Amino acid sequence: MTDVTTLSVTQRSLLGDAVRRMFKNPLTVIGALLVVLAISCALFAPWIAPYSATKGDLKNLYIKSPSIEHPFGTDDLGRDIFSRVIFGSQISVKIAILAEGAGLIIGTFLGLMTGFYGGSIFDSVIMRIVDILMAFPLLIIAIALIGVLGASETNLIIALALVIWPFVTRLVRSQALALREAEYVTAARTVGAGDFGIMFRHILPNTLTPIVVYGTLGIASVILSEAALSFLGLGTTEQTIPSWGKMLNESRAFMRTAPLMPLWLGLAILITVLGFNLLGDGLRDAL
Repeated sequence: MTDVTTLSVTQRSLLGDAVRRMFKNPLTVIGALLVVLAISCALFAPWIAPYSATKGDLKNLYIKSPSIEHPFGTDDLGRDIFSRVIFGSQISVKIAILAEGAGLIIGTFLGLMTGFYGGSIFDSVIMRIVDILMAFPLLIIAIALIGVLGASETNLIIALALVIWPFVTRLVRSQALALREAEYVTAARTVGAGDFGIMFRHILPNTLTPIVVYGTLGIASVILSEAALSFLGLGTTEQTIPSWGKMLNESRAFMRTAPLMPLWLGLAILITVLGFNLLGDGLRDAL
């Protein structure tokens, strides 16, 4: 009973130390606040945005400069840009989190399998596929996949997840290769634990730190990739609430007459990506 209590207190103290270290860093706090801001905008856009993202002022179909009524101004259809930026976070943040999450799940599973059975035929086949995929730029693979699957929100998530998992697989495999020789794994084998039990009950918990850090930093990269693909017309086909990348593409036509329009969208992407990067760096240092 004493050992269990001591272990529980130790785990709590380690977690507490990590949290304290993370929030002692001002940049990490700023990153966490920016991430909370981005996710809050995505979740509560209908209540935060002062205007509709699709309905414009039919009496004033022209571009309007920033004002108290419209902080970011309006576009050529009289739609409030501030509201559209907030609603756009629903698409961009959702796609980034879902794609990164799917890539982490696939990559973690394959990484555990290849690392635990390192040197097997399964390991060789999977890692050769990983090597081939990592030899190409991510956007090139994503463009090819969307070209085959078609442009849609679901296909964009699938394409981004398929270019994420090779990097996660290599990361988790390197951890599993080292941990499979640990003493607690040998002890688990001695008491009759099966392979899957060892992988998911003993090895996986000890690989969560690099996975969490990589996942947080990866969301920032996925947001940029999604924006780039949407900018090229390969993103979501949703017409009512377009993503930031698609709106950025639409604003190109007004760069001379309304240069602030693409600036607001670029700042939205910049702030969100910066937030996840700062938070990921803080997690890496703390954990």
